[in-house]
Amino acid sequence: MAGQRLAAVQALVRGLLREEAPSRIAALTEELFQAAESLSEEDRKVAEGEPPAPSPSGETEGASHPTALSQVEESAISLWNWTVTKHTGAVINDEQRAKLRFVACRLICLCEGSDPPEGTIRRQILMSMKTGKGWIDIGKAGLADGFLENAMSSIEKLYVKLRNGSEGEADIQVHRADVEKSLFKVLSYQAESAVAQGDFQKAVMCVQRCKDMLMKLPKETCYLSILCYNFGVETYEWKRYEQSSFWLSQSYDIGKMDMKYSVGKEMQAKVLRLLATTYFEWDCTLHLDKALKAINLANQENLHPAGFFLKVKILLKSGASDEDINSALAEFMHLEMSLDFCLNTAKLLLEHGRESVGFDFLKSVPERFESSPDLGKITLLHIEFLLQNKKELLAKQKIEEVIIGHYTGKQLLPEALNQLHIILWDRAAKYYEEKSYSEALHWYNYSVSFYTPGQIDRNLAKLQRNMASCYLHLKQVDKAKEAVKQAERCDPNSIFTKFSVYKIAVMENDTDKAVEAVIEMGKLAEKPSEHEDMLRVDKNTGSNLLSLAAQIALENDQQIVAIKALEYLSEHLQDCRPLFTALKCLVRLMLSKVMAENADKRDEDVNSILNSLNLAHKKLAESFTEEKFTGDMRILEAHWFRKVAWNLAVQFKDSPEKMRDFFVLSFKLSQFCPSDKAVLIAQKTCLLMAAAIDLEMGRQVTHSEQTELFSQALQHLQACKEIWKVLKLTGDFAKDPTDTLLLLYEFEARSKLNDPTLHNLMESVWEQPQIEIKTLEIIASLAMEAPARYPVLCKKALKSALNLHRKQAVIDAEKFSKCLHSLINISLPTGLTDLETCVLQEVWDYFEDALSVVSSTDAYPEMEILWLMTRAWNTGIFQYTVGKYKEAEQWCGLGMRFLNHLGSLKKSYEGHMFGLYSEVLDKLDRAKGFIPNEE
Repeated sequence: MAGQRLAAVQALVRGLLREEAPSRIAALTEELFQAAESLSEEDRKVAEGEPPAPSPSGETEGASHPTALSQVEESAISLWNWTVTKHTGAVINDEQRAKLRFVACRLICLCEGSDPPEGTIRRQILMSMKTGKGWIDIGKAGLADGFLENAMSSIEKLYVKLRNGSEGEADIQVHRADVEKSLFKVLSYQAESAVAQGDFQKAVMCVQRCKDMLMKLPKETCYLSILCYNFGVETYEWKRYEQSSFWLSQSYDIGKMDMKYSVGKEMQAKVLRLLATTYFEWDCTLHLDKALKAINLANQENLHPAGFFLKVKILLKSGASDEDINSALAEFMHLEMSLDFCLNTAKLLLEHGRESVGFDFLKSVPERFESSPDLGKITLLHIEFLLQNKKELLAKQKIEEVIIGHYTGKQLLPEALNQLHIILWDRAAKYYEEKSYSEALHWYNYSVSFYTPGQIDRNLAKLQRNMASCYLHLKQVDKAKEAVKQAERCDPNSIFTKFSVYKIAVMENDTDKAVEAVIEMGKLAEKPSEHEDMLRVDKNTGSNLLSLAAQIALENDQQIVAIKALEYLSEHLQDCRPLFTALKCLVRLMLSKVMAENADKRDEDVNSILNSLNLAHKKLAESFTEEKFTGDMRILEAHWFRKVAWNLAVQFKDSPEKMRDFFVLSFKLSQFCPSDKAVLIAQKTCLLMAAAIDLEMGRQVTHSEQTELFSQALQHLQACKEIWKVLKLTGDFAKDPTDTLLLLYEFEARSKLNDPTLHNLMESVWEQPQIEIKTLEIIASLAMEAPARYPVLCKKALKSALNLHRKQAVIDAEKFSKCLHSLINISLPTGLTDLETCVLQEVWDYFEDALSVVSSTDAYPEMEILWLMTRAWNTGIFQYTVGKYKEAEQWCGLGMRFLNHLGSLKKSYEGHMFGLYSEVLDKLDRAKGFIPNEE
């Protein structure tokens, strides 16, 4: 097994050395690293040709295929050299280099043997050191320790080997010096690893051993000093100030040990400045003297503005007197310092409340930079600190001097002028917030002073808008209008400018102009102008301004303007909570407006309400992706909007289409509510009403429009049926007519659509035991109502109804007569003479049924008896005309039987009918006479 592992690693090495594709190199590197981690002592024995330990079965694995030691060593060296080349060519990164060095190092260690030659040991030292250093450099110091220990062990072996081969003391000293160089390096790397892992004591021990070796290795002084400085920087960044101060002190002390190989005064000063900073940030009160001592030493080593600045900071923190601080400033006045550095020093002094020293220093700065074009920065800082120290009058004098200078050839640079505008605007904004509008205007006017008449500038437009706001608060409308006019001239496509126009229009009660401004704002909110300042206009700016516009309109009782602002606001708001607030406000306003209008003017506003409710539905559907909008919030909003839609549907009963739309919308909105019994009932009612309205509208339109309406009705009914199934599980609905309505509506829709599934629907109906007579009669009527024509279904429904009439304990003669009338009409069409015998027999049975009921009650309507008599008589006459005398005699005789049941109308008909009946009988007798006798 051991031999197989080693062979696998060698195979991977060979594959990697041949590979050129970066992706495959990365994959093979990872595979090789993992394989090398699993190498063990067993693999070393195989490499040396020793038999490995027997397996549990007693067999010796891999003994027959020992891996040659030289091949392993060759693989390791080739891999090491390949890694160097590829890293130099940027084919592999630092981490991949570290992993491949790890592999090469592991392979070399396997080849060490019991008494390796000097060259092998030296190679092991080099490879172990570099491998350890590689892990440290990529931030994996823990993996470095083992290799550095190996390097240390190899150095000891090398020293012993060299000493044993020496011929005298001089020889020994040469070998020791040779070994100590490598030992120094390994110790320094171990110190780096210890610092990275937070092992301060180990790092100190390693550095101390390095420090002790400097007498013999003086050239390493600079390296060790910088190493300690780097440790100081790292621990300072980790806020381990005590450790940082130790390392920085060590760095300074080591730097002084050998001036020939020192890091130099500039570096020593840099070390001391960081040491002073460390003491300052660690605990300035406790370590103040150390901080001052360190910074004074730094400044003695090398005068640098950073040292000067830090000393002033420390003195200020310590509460030193103005005299001490002035002395510190005087030490550095001859130094070359930049203007920005001087200004930062002045800021530092002023921020610490040293006004006298700070302003004196600031006054001395212009003399040092008389020819600098940046002198304006000094003036700006002066103005800023005068304002901060509440010396506003002095600040105003300074500003007025700058304004005079602006027009007398002493203009500020553009950057400084922009900064001054910011200071002026900030001051104006402060007074605006304090509602000191006149004072705010005073500061805005300072800013205006720097613009020339007729100048076009977006910042000037903003300035004029801000001034207009101040004028409006002061009720100076004319001045506000003039300021807005100037803003329009400078930046006509700004939403802020349109908002200013809007505010004035509302204040002047100019509804048309206000609405026009809102429309413009809405357009700009939808597509912000490319000229708009992106620092001022974010994605919410349009919504915020439209919201404010609506609020202003409501505060000024301008309902129409508020509605228009809310309409645009609703279109642009993205966050659900403010959106639904805006929509509810809009719907309320629209409702109050609609209620106050005449019916003929309502249409447009009703459509607007419908649009708002549709938008609410759309946003409720989208709200599931918004984390801040919770489920409870969604339910509350859905209930509010669905109830509004329901109330509107009920209110618009004179407008079927709108009534239908509001019912459908109420249903859709209710789908965001929990499906409790109340909501289910509301949903069922909405869909039933919507279907009923669609059917009613379908009866009154052209055929091409009917299809859409009837199909729509079917969709509502299908949804309603599903809800009804669930609802019936929640209680007793025995008296609820929903089942009947669903049946009738569906029958009408399918019959008028000529739906082929209609007969399947009716099969289930005929099987219902509890179906009512009225339902069957309506089905019969609908079956023949244009464009439907289903006479078979009509007859079947009427027959079923007639059977139910017969089963009544007491037959309602009037209802029975109407049902029978319809059945006879559909079975015996008027004007047809060529009827099949079976049809006549069927109809004859209906007449017999009628006769039996007529005979048993006096409540049968006389006009229906007359109708039955007339239909029977006319049928007989039709038979007579076609020569069917026997059938004629039967039907005419049937009519005579009904004649006997007529009351007051009998006399009007009997004379005429008896005469005709005698004639029919006479004809029948004569017809019989011509019939030959059968023989």
